[in-house]
Amino acid sequence: MRAKLISLRRDLHSHPELSFQEERTAALLQEEVARLKPISVERIEKTAVVATIAGRNPKAPAVAIRADIDALPIHEATGLAYSSVNAGVMHACGHDVHAAWGIGAASLLANNPAEGPIVMIFQPAEEIGKGALALIKVGVLQHVSAIFGAHVDRRFPVGQVIAQDGPLAASTDTFEIEIVGRGAHGARPHEADDPIVAAAAIISGLQTIVSRKLNPARSGVVTVGAIHAGNAPNVIPERASLKGTLRAVDPDTRQLLQDEVKQIAQSIAAAHRVKANVLVEYGTPPVVNPPGPTQWARQAVAMVLGETAIVPMPTLNMAGEDFAYYLEKIPGCFLRVGACEEGGKQIPSHSPQFYAAEESIFVGAAVLAETARIASKHFSSVK
Repeated sequence: MRAKLISLRRDLHSHPELSFQEERTAALLQEEVARLKPISVERIEKTAVVATIAGRNPKAPAVAIRADIDALPIHEATGLAYSSVNAGVMHACGHDVHAAWGIGAASLLANNPAEGPIVMIFQPAEEIGKGALALIKVGVLQHVSAIFGAHVDRRFPVGQVIAQDGPLAASTDTFEIEIVGRGAHGARPHEADDPIVAAAAIISGLQTIVSRKLNPARSGVVTVGAIHAGNAPNVIPERASLKGTLRAVDPDTRQLLQDEVKQIAQSIAAAHRVKANVLVEYGTPPVVNPPGPTQWARQAVAMVLGETAIVPMPTLNMAGEDFAYYLEKIPGCFLRVGACEEGGKQIPSHSPQFYAAEESIFVGAAVLAETARIASKHFSSVK
């Protein structure tokens, strides 16, 4: 199966597709999983593939494994022989590997079934935080008792796995601040209410949220990622806009960040005699692994790789992951799988140089399949 999974991964890597555009990817995955003669396999929402692998007891509760499949709008610069042929699109986050290990896990479960059926979810649009919600709305979690997933991580070598309870990824809220002032000639600034000066003050003020408003024992991030104002060097514009992201791993911090962005922006704007229109939008919630399902995953890692393969996350991961939406509905666990080859460098995800070592395909497939078996056995015995 190794050669087949490597070939599949390279094909997917060469032909990346953006969120909700993964039609070729979905067709290929549907074809591959259909070879396993599942109970059912169907295309949902055009670019999602959901297949059910038979268990030993068809009446036992179902367990799900999720693999995300979309790519990013980044021009690849890895130099790999199987680099993206789609200009400006690449698998810069390892979802090509996730899709391949999803097929690997399905193959292992077809050959050595769990107690109950296993639902394989090949999910689109994780990168924009909308794929999981779309599938939940159409009922993909109906009759599913628990769900498991994983993400490659080049900060860890192949063979190491993070399986721990508690926060594993942050919420991903966004904010947009429109600053409305009064324009004038750049040579006569006293005739203006300058939105650019106000924007600069607001940006500085926002940096005090984490340093002065948030308990130092809690984690939070406030980042301004975009600034837009004016078109000419000698014109003070009427408007300026800021866009940014807020990250937290608990509900209280999440609410505090949102409230403080509004309070600081509007107060500083008033001091500069301009108006700040603030819009804060909820993104994905934080991923928080519950203890029970996490213990099943740890047991699976130990069985497949040995106890020493289980390593802790050294710091909180403040990136987001829409797997969190599933965990709001049912129990489960999300893992990080080491994806750095021996002697390799720590290449950040979402960069043009990112790739995951191919050996991580087999680790992810084996660990997820074994986790599903253990979870299925638990639910079958409880039933």
